[in-house]
Amino acid sequence: MTQEDRNLLLKDLCARLPYETLVAIAIGSTDGLQWDNITLTPYLLYTTEEESGFEYIKPYLRPMSGMTDKEKEWIRDNFDYVESFGVKCYDKVPEYYDWLNAHHFDYRGLIEKGLALEAPKGMY
Repeated sequence: MTQEDRNLLLKDLCARLPYETLVAIAIGSTDGLQWDNITLTPYLLYTTEEESGFEYIKPYLRPMSGMTDKEKEWIRDNFDYVESFGVKCYDKVPEYYDWLNAHHFDYRGLIEKGLALEAPKGMY
């Protein structure tokens, strides 16, 4: 895992702390890793960084393509799509990303990079 990937994953995990995101974490020695699912906590982030590194933790996230019509409608009703400085974005950018984090969406492309696992249907 590159340092850039480690930084991206740490930034993403920290933003998800308030939302009870489930993660797979490697336990045991590095030659015979076993994975277990637990809820993300600040303690987990601290101990993971100190002891083994972030290559042994993967959040379960929903792909953006898995957004339901009801969720898309909710976004349209609550966030205005505007153009600001020549860039199209939502008017309440922090609230929009908080909503995506709370609903466990992978808006950073972590699944494709192998830094996250796609959440099974019904996990959240």
